[in-house]
Amino acid sequence: MKELEKTYNPKEIEDRIYSNWLEKKYFAGKIDKNKKPYSIVIPPPNITGQLHLGHALNCTMQDILIRSKRMQGYSVLWLPGTDHASISTEVKIVEKMAKEGVTKADIGREGFLERAWEWRNEFGGRIVSQLKKLGGSCDWDRERFTLDEGLNNAVNEVFLKLYKKGWIYKGEKLINWCPKCKTTISDAEVDHEEKTGGFWHFKYPIEDTEEYLEFATTRPETMLGDTAIAVNPEDERYTHLVGKFVTVPIVNRRIPIIADFYVEKDFGTGVVKITPAHDPNDYEVGLRNQLETINIMNDDGTLNKNAGPYEGLDRYDARKKIIEEFKDMGLFVKMEEIKHSVGVHERCHEVIEPLIKLQWFVKMEEMAKPAIEAVKDKSLNFVPERYEKTYLNWLENIRDWCISRQLWWGHRIPAYYCQECGHINVSVHAPEKCEKCSSTNLKQDEDSLDTWFSSALWPFSTLGWPEKTPELEYFYPTNVLVTAYDIIFFWVVRMVFSAIEQTGELPFKDVLIHGLIRDAQGRKMSKSLNNGVDPLEVIDKYGADALRFSLMMGNSAGNDLRFSEEKVESARNFINKIWNAARFIMMNFDEEIKEPESLDHTDKWILSKCNTLIKEVTYNLENYDLGVSLQKIYDFAWDEYCDWYIEMVKPRLYNKEDPTRGAALYTLHKVLIQILKLLHPYTPFVTEEIFMTLQSEEETIMLSKWPEYDEAMCFSEDEEAIELIKTAVKGIRNIRAEMNVAPSKKAKMIIVTKDQTIGSLFETQSSYIKNLASASEIIIQEEKAGVSDDAVSVIIPNANIYLPFEELVDISKEIKRLEAELDKIEKEIKRAEGKLSNEGFTSKAPQSLIDAENEKKEKYIGLYDQVKRQLDNIKEKM
Repeated sequence: MKELEKTYNPKEIEDRIYSNWLEKKYFAGKIDKNKKPYSIVIPPPNITGQLHLGHALNCTMQDILIRSKRMQGYSVLWLPGTDHASISTEVKIVEKMAKEGVTKADIGREGFLERAWEWRNEFGGRIVSQLKKLGGSCDWDRERFTLDEGLNNAVNEVFLKLYKKGWIYKGEKLINWCPKCKTTISDAEVDHEEKTGGFWHFKYPIEDTEEYLEFATTRPETMLGDTAIAVNPEDERYTHLVGKFVTVPIVNRRIPIIADFYVEKDFGTGVVKITPAHDPNDYEVGLRNQLETINIMNDDGTLNKNAGPYEGLDRYDARKKIIEEFKDMGLFVKMEEIKHSVGVHERCHEVIEPLIKLQWFVKMEEMAKPAIEAVKDKSLNFVPERYEKTYLNWLENIRDWCISRQLWWGHRIPAYYCQECGHINVSVHAPEKCEKCSSTNLKQDEDSLDTWFSSALWPFSTLGWPEKTPELEYFYPTNVLVTAYDIIFFWVVRMVFSAIEQTGELPFKDVLIHGLIRDAQGRKMSKSLNNGVDPLEVIDKYGADALRFSLMMGNSAGNDLRFSEEKVESARNFINKIWNAARFIMMNFDEEIKEPESLDHTDKWILSKCNTLIKEVTYNLENYDLGVSLQKIYDFAWDEYCDWYIEMVKPRLYNKEDPTRGAALYTLHKVLIQILKLLHPYTPFVTEEIFMTLQSEEETIMLSKWPEYDEAMCFSEDEEAIELIKTAVKGIRNIRAEMNVAPSKKAKMIIVTKDQTIGSLFETQSSYIKNLASASEIIIQEEKAGVSDDAVSVIIPNANIYLPFEELVDISKEIKRLEAELDKIEKEIKRAEGKLSNEGFTSKAPQSLIDAENEKKEKYIGLYDQVKRQLDNIKEKM
């Protein structure tokens, strides 16, 4: 039999094993009609990305599911890929060009796209190689990219179908605009940050009266686009003014006073300025009241000609000048400093501007309905279930989706404008002529589609849709989506309604939500806190298995996870424990492993416990309790198998003449194999190395059969028997620890029981009980006769265990030791009391130091009482 190296070296082992897996094509997703399919599509990471802990967690969770299903006999496909990430990538390329002194305008669209593809070729494979380093068992031969030709065809097909259906349209609506990136962004891409800002109060003069209407705004520059001023219809203070007009100073615009229930009469002055072109709520008020919309802003955040004298000024510079001018006119009332929520672009953190723009939109009302119903009728399940509310809240309040972006990197909108008749030709491929007038003078729309438009098709477009490919037929719908809770509305929602509309099926049955990873103190990882962790550095130091293990230990679906290096060290310690256990077992394999004719109590106990573990772990995995599953494997492997069973069977292993030695070896081997298989999805590398060294029949643990629960392996009576012995040993160890008895100090064990089964059990298992309980001999008797009165006892069901006190402790030496300990503690108490009664210390020392000294004193008082009790007990026994 081969041997394991003395120490586990992940650096040497992991790369070698992964290369072998790739070479043997073990990850290939094969169409096998004799097997059930199981598929997952990876949430495609951005090509701008570097592997971070969130990717590592997400990848590990998917790999656990994939590897376990592969071992359970499914034909699995884990389909990988990357996202072109329109805005993120374009921003990075533009920043890089800026350092060269080059702009997009300088090189044109084609030149820019050449640079973008160069970027993709240079950086696109980086995160993929990092996911491989983590051990991801994706079918890398099927890797897709959201801008590849096949996916582009799918995107254009969907656009055409929805356009013909009337669900994609072009129109002027209020959208979110990023002045820095100069593009529209979706509601989901707007982050709301708490900021301190001004709340400025102004007044507008009411026409033909001496009255004014006072209102407040956080954005004074938008007053130049006001087209009404509104009050609540039931506000008696202002009902006489409804229908009259006010004048907007500076631009001298005459605007009406209107009544609308949008205005809260109990908030502020009960008066609201209405700027339909620059506020989403005002936009709705404007639609209801047929108000004019006046855009006062350019794409770069400067004011346009509608801003009159402030044309060309930056929005914030204009704000300052407007405030000063209103002061000069006597129309400024006051300024309050407030904290309020401000919408910023999640990518660049620029404050967004609501603007009226001519854009492409998708009608969402009808598409949202089946996606809502899918959750309500439980066709689609969220784990944990509470995230259904996030999903439903977004869909039930959804607005039409603005899908056009003023970017060059992305799927260009497949709309071609006839330069002769103005007709819009929408086509999957560039048309040769206008479908209306046959002109060949066509120009394609300059805009690209929102990244999420293509990502929404990911589960089926990656399998060849709209073509009816064998892969699509076999692996679609996929089984589960694993993703973080922060992109439920970005991505999950859009995949669901897109899949139902295009394929008539849900894209997946389950959505497994994981939390975000925080540092050991629970803080979000960020550059400002300098608390970020590079997974590749962790892998380099501890190995991929240790990182994967640490990310899953204590992990529960949907909850944020705290990460610390101590957790990784603990994971490495566990891996080393399994490695060393395997080495120990192999060192004793000096004969062929054969199934024995009979098994010992201990053998049946560990096999029965392992059998239960198999059942529970399989159940937990089926229910996505990945952290719970790992905890159970850990507890069994470390505690039951390594700390108990291996110690129990050592006397049998070391005695070559013991007739039960073969049964011990068989059981050690069988249970270790089962542990390795259950552990493999979590720690694939170390389990593969041990498995391949431990046996020669199978070529990889990856394709080995998943352990199955076996009713014949239930040995409840043997479990009860060994658990009774464990209880006895634990009790004895606790007493010895309390009395500070060294493990090397042997003592007689007297077991008093009238239960013959217990007596027989302790007699037959005495060889290892002596070792575990540091016993010199074991005496079994029915009565307490002959047991000294000073013997300490351990009570177990239907039996008492006695340990003669004089065999545990040298009484005279112990009294001297405890008296010396008391003297030492007494001095510490007096020292602390002296310090605390010293006015020079208490008046000058910081309170934290005084509190610490008080804590020390209380600790020593407690120790004194504890040692004094021990001393008194010993003296009583003399």
